[in-house]
Amino acid sequence: MRFDILTIFPKIFDSYLNESMIKRARAKKLVDIRVHDLRKFSRDRHKKVDDRPYGGGPGMVLKIEPIVRAISSLKLKIKSEKSKIIILSASGKQFTQKMARDSAQQYDRIIMIAGHYEGVDTRLGKVLSDTGYTLQEISVGPYVLTGGELPAMVLIDAVSRHIHGFLGKGESLEEKRHGIGVPQYTRPKVFGWCGKKYRVPSVLLSGDHKKIEEWRIGHKPKNRG
Repeated sequence: MRFDILTIFPKIFDSYLNESMIKRARAKKLVDIRVHDLRKFSRDRHKKVDDRPYGGGPGMVLKIEPIVRAISSLKLKIKSEKSKIIILSASGKQFTQKMARDSAQQYDRIIMIAGHYEGVDTRLGKVLSDTGYTLQEISVGPYVLTGGELPAMVLIDAVSRHIHGFLGKGESLEEKRHGIGVPQYTRPKVFGWCGKKYRVPSVLLSGDHKKIEEWRIGHKPKNRG
C-alpha cells in the first residue's frame, strides 16, 4: 500500500512515521509513505499556497493550483491503478473502522490532502472529476482541528493495521477477537495501593477457557461492533 500526503507542514510527519509499527512496516516494504510539500508546487515567488476567499469572509483558503500540480506530479494511472484521493476536512464523511478495512482491501494507493485554514477551493472536486478521479472528503471525528496532518496519520495507522503482515498475526486485530474495550488484566494478581487491594477476576485465573470466553463476551461493550 502506498500513501501520498500533500501538506504545507511536511516535517510534522517525521517522528510519527519513523517510530514503532509504522517504521517496521516501512522497513518491510509493506507500506510506502511519501510526504509532499505543497509549497514546492507553487509558482508564486513567495511559495504562497493560500489566498483570501472571493465574496469576503475571515480566514484563508488553500489555492487550487498547487494542489492540482502536486496530484499531477504523482502520475496516477486511472485505468490500471486502484487508487483514491481524499481531502481531510471537518465537514467530511465520518471515518469508520469499516472504511479502514475496506480501504486496505480495495486500494493500492491512497492520496491524502491535508486541509488547512478555511478549506480548499471547491473547484478541486470538479477538476479531479473531469480528469477521471473522485475526491472523497473525510473527517476523523465530530470536531475541528487546525489542519489535516493528524487525521492523515490516523488514516495511515487505521488502514495499515489491515494490511497482511503489518501486525504479524491476524489474531492481533482487536476487532477480530471480542472487540475493543473488553477488560484486560496482567500481573500481579493482587495490586496493593493506599491500603486497598485490587484483584484480577478469579475466572481469568481458573484455566477454564470456556468460562473465560463467556466472561469476555459478557463484558464486551454494547456500543462496539
